[in-house]
Amino acid sequence: MQATSAKAATSGSPAHRREHQERTRFPPVALPDLAWTPEVARETAHLYEKVKAIIPPIEWPFHAPYVKAINELKKQRNAVILAHNYQTPEIYNCVADVVGDSLQLARVAEQSEADVIVQGGVHFMAETSKILSPDKTVLIPDREAGCSLAASITGEDVRALKRKYPGVPVVAYVNTSAEVKAEVDICCTSSNAVKIVESLGVDTVIMVPDRFLAANVARQTKVKIIAWHGACEVHERFTPEELLAYREAEPGLELIAHPECPPEVVDVCDFSGSTAAMIDYVKTRRPQKVLLVTECSMADNVAAETPGVNFIRPCNLCPHMKRITLPKILDSLVHMRDEVVIDPTLAARARRSVERMIAVK
Repeated sequence: MQATSAKAATSGSPAHRREHQERTRFPPVALPDLAWTPEVARETAHLYEKVKAIIPPIEWPFHAPYVKAINELKKQRNAVILAHNYQTPEIYNCVADVVGDSLQLARVAEQSEADVIVQGGVHFMAETSKILSPDKTVLIPDREAGCSLAASITGEDVRALKRKYPGVPVVAYVNTSAEVKAEVDICCTSSNAVKIVESLGVDTVIMVPDRFLAANVARQTKVKIIAWHGACEVHERFTPEELLAYREAEPGLELIAHPECPPEVVDVCDFSGSTAAMIDYVKTRRPQKVLLVTECSMADNVAAETPGVNFIRPCNLCPHMKRITLPKILDSLVHMRDEVVIDPTLAARARRSVERMIAVK
């Protein structure tokens, strides 16, 4: 009987065999008790202390049992939870092992000794983690957590651009799918985009997929930029008029924009930079009043780390980021489902474009 079962386990589709292997390596566990008890309150009190200014007391009894269960189960699974800066405070501050932007998360996860990566972010981020950590199991708590920017371009679109502009190198923002990364010459982040463009030593480059990032880069270099038409649905909604109205209503307010915003929005701000640069600006300069022109959960997370700074919060939420929740993270760890799998050949090609970027000093 055992021999028959073993044979059955090695037959069938590759997906079926992989699923069996994962079940054997990471057997399902019982769903933990999620009651709010005095014990849960005691064991999570130090975490609530970090977020009490941004999570009302009435909400904590719902979050705390999940926080306790996730933090215990990730040790059992030898898992690391990565949380993007746009994740909600109870994820970012209470269960995440690593926080930051998408590439930073993937690079730290690559160096970790974890067997499992749980991506608190959107699907392209989980793909990037898998590209850089092919031997680790990467889970996405909600497979529908997409990205308007990543969805705006496909691998075939890149191939069509190459046919239209033969010989012109293609630079892809890391906010793209593995399929797109596999087709381009090199990747970039919002913080190193100018350096990457100029490192190629050519007079013209194609930048995909964010037209606003491309436009902001074009103003800082003599290299001609051919831009794709994509945009982030969070950042493209900001307007100069909206921000100037905030500034008029709040004297002394400092405006900090992400370069995915339209250039005319960046022009009315005091500073523009990547999420990491925006956070560093607040932590080092400690402005009295600040408005982060980006996804609004980031303001909550930075506020928890910078008491005394008054955050004015225009709330443009990313609906895709908000698909990731504590219950879904716990479910992902309990059942080890929604694994991100990338064809090894495609992953190797995508990894090459990421590594070329990392090699640029």
